[in-house]
Amino acid sequence: MGKIKLAVETYSWEMAKQSYKGKLDHIMEVSSSAGFTGIEPETSFFGDLSDPQKMKASLEKNNIELAALCHVEDWRHSKETDEEKVNAEKWMEFLSHFPDTIYLLVQMPGKDRSDLEIRQQNLLTCVNAIAERASDKGIKCSYHPNSPEGSVYRTREDYEILLNGLNNKWIGYTPDLGHIAKGGMDPFEIVKEYRSLVNMIHYKDMYADGKWARTGEGFIDFKKITKYLVETGFEGWIVMEDECDQAITDPDGLTMEDGVYIKSEIAPLLQ
Repeated sequence: MGKIKLAVETYSWEMAKQSYKGKLDHIMEVSSSAGFTGIEPETSFFGDLSDPQKMKASLEKNNIELAALCHVEDWRHSKETDEEKVNAEKWMEFLSHFPDTIYLLVQMPGKDRSDLEIRQQNLLTCVNAIAERASDKGIKCSYHPNSPEGSVYRTREDYEILLNGLNNKWIGYTPDLGHIAKGGMDPFEIVKEYRSLVNMIHYKDMYADGKWARTGEGFIDFKKITKYLVETGFEGWIVMEDECDQAITDPDGLTMEDGVYIKSEIAPLLQ
């Protein structure tokens, strides 16, 4: 894939009052106009673009790459449910047409953290099984932990279990800087500690009070982390996932503003 590239995640449009489901072509157009070269859509946005040929045509039209495919499931049981397995096979078949795209696995947070140890182990069992099957098909996988209160992997102790439990023969790790900070950790230190597992990274900003910030307005040191990635030879996608309140009313405009930030503050560090 080459050097570091810059992409956008579709979650900003997930937050919007107006539904953008099935409007992935529009999101690609906005993201490309903002200066990003990649897109990481969650599968609920695909609509007609779940047809690989239609997806390829839309990507080419918008001059953008499919950086990752984000697949969200519950994975609450000791093995995948029949429905979860069918869904995974469907998206692996889709990804067979996109050999450079990362298959990003994300667990849907629960209502709380009850039965934590069992739920943590079940998640690892399911995700490792999916990643092994994907690897056999030549698909690169990554796992993305999150930070809502019902997430089973959100604290430093959780991360130790998760990142020692993922089978790194088959699956990598996507640090989300905002979720790391929300879990009470130092984003730079986590990226540094688990750098060997990192095959993609999400940039999201946060204020000191825990509220999501517009990119560049919070306390997360994106420049320091970007410089570290460059220095350590990272080759992959930096993915913007802005969850500030502006996304609720204007995800398009927010993405354009993020593009300005990226061009002025991050892109020069990648030269």
